[in-house]
Amino acid sequence: MKRVTALAWEIWLPIVLVVAWLVASAGSSSFYFPPLADILDRVAEVWFFDGIAENLVPSLLRIVVGFGFALIVGVLGGILLGLLPRFEEAVRPILEFLRSTPGVALLPIATIFLGIGDTMKVFLIALASMWPILLNTIDGVRSVEPVLLSMARSYRLPLGDRIRYIYAPNAAPQIFAGARLALTIATVVMVVTEMIGSPGGIGYFILDSQRSFNILNMWSGIVMLGVLGYLLNFGFRLIETQVLDWHNKKNA
Repeated sequence: MKRVTALAWEIWLPIVLVVAWLVASAGSSSFYFPPLADILDRVAEVWFFDGIAENLVPSLLRIVVGFGFALIVGVLGGILLGLLPRFEEAVRPILEFLRSTPGVALLPIATIFLGIGDTMKVFLIALASMWPILLNTIDGVRSVEPVLLSMARSYRLPLGDRIRYIYAPNAAPQIFAGARLALTIATVVMVVTEMIGSPGGIGYFILDSQRSFNILNMWSGIVMLGVLGYLLNFGFRLIETQVLDWHNKKNA
């Protein structure tokens, strides 16, 4: 019952906004702002099911692969730097410099060395989305209670066991918080790189539709991009809820 209530609270406002958009745009004769009903008809016509296979699936794969690399590098690098505070202090200026440089700003350089194919897109997605995970992991490792560390030293736990049973669980909430932000960044970078790179993907579809003045197709791509972002976030929340169930019960 709680889940149904939570879902109802989550979806009532989007439903109201969609209905309001339908009503407000019903009589629109604007070329650039067509009625929502026409946009939804074009979504069904273009995207189900050829458009999903040709554009949605490639975009989804790029996000998953790039985000996966970012997650692996961010967590492992964060744990390493969190356990080596002196080394982390030495490389912190470099990390801050790289983090402050937007991933899309490296797009011209990436295209020179990696071309305009999937390798460039996945690389930039991973690079841009890695930083929230890395920095949150460092903070999570550093925030372990001293009592737990003293206990680990008393029992002479090996480093591997300390990482597995103390550092990783303690840092998990912050890792997931960083990963949630990183997933949003990965989606944004995916769209940008697809608009610049080789054909294929939602970003390229939206830009190509705009260039050819096919406004209904452009709006349909924007709608599908929003749906993809929502589903990614929803799926990530389900995973986070399952993994951090112990933490949520602890703080309940």
